Amino acid sequence: MKSMLELQTRLVPDLLDVMRKRYEVLRYLQLMQPVGRRNLATALGMTERVLRSEVNFLKDRGLVRVESVGMQVTPTGQDLLSDLEPFINEMMGITELERGLARVLDLQQAVVIPGDSDHSDSVKKEMGRAGARLLKQTAQPDQVVAVGGGTTVAAVARMMTASTVLKDTTFVPARGGLGEAVELEANYLASLMAQKAGGRYRLMHVPEQLSAEAHDTLVREPHIQEVLRLLRSARIVVHGIGDATTMAARRKSPPALLAELERKGAVGEAFGFYFDRAGSIVHRGRSIGLSFEDLKNVDTAIAIAGGAGKAEAVAAVCSVSRCDILITDEAAARAILKKVG
Repeated sequence: MKSMLELQTRLVPDLLDVMRKRYEVLRYLQLMQPVGRRNLATALGMTERVLRSEVNFLKDRGLVRVESVGMQVTPTGQDLLSDLEPFINEMMGITELERGLARVLDLQQAVVIPGDSDHSDSVKKEMGRAGARLLKQTAQPDQVVAVGGGTTVAAVARMMTASTVLKDTTFVPARGGLGEAVELEANYLASLMAQKAGGRYRLMHVPEQLSAEAHDTLVREPHIQEVLRLLRSARIVVHGIGDATTMAARRKSPPALLAELERKGAVGEAFGFYFDRAGSIVHRGRSIGLSFEDLKNVDTAIAIAGGAGKAEAVAAVCSVSRCDILITDEAAARAILKKVG
């Protein structure tokens, strides 16, 4: 295929640029639909005049329809996007990034989304769509899925759609999280995934920050024990990876802990554990839910995190934690390979 492309680009030098541009228009349109031309042009960094020309081309070929509510991708356009994705990823070097990440982080699979989610909500949505697709692909009857909190897991939840393969799935929060923003709590995201997928959910209403006495009391509660038993039967875990300082601040940690994390060089966080660049645990929070020890019992652990700023955090956590599949973006992937590979 590469040889044919090289021959074609000698005759039509801008062939690949045009193909990539039109693919990007279709891809962003799919993520933002229904969307107006002005908003789509802003997201793509194009002028409205250039975008109008591309949309007219796609519309004439039955790939896009323009309605009063905004532009949308047609079923034919959806099929074309799916067919083109592997080819475009190979052409853009995304496939090679995925292979490199899988090698240096010892993953079963790496999924890399073009772009930088730190600067584009559409990239984060695409990461969420990839996570939702993976859950459908790996679904089994009567399974339990443990769901973490955070912005990238929230993207997965928002991109879930009704599915017969997930209707017998029970979604459970991976840990207590009261005290964070409600829309980022594992409880809320587990319930949202279940509602969107047509499955079931159980909740676990416990605070994120617990004293030793409160922790010992709560874990003896019958309801908490029941949810924990269900949680530890999970065959799939979906979780995010956070920047250590950002996560500690978001959880309203005391100044002494923030100073300790800075002193010990903490860069990443997952499941309440904080890691330095070498992957060593420098602090362990006291919360109720899954821990790293529990991950060895699941079939598939899916981590999702993106943005160049998360590169150190992702590399640190994945170097020591069970991580079978990593969903990330191009910016984080390139930064990780530069640092690790």
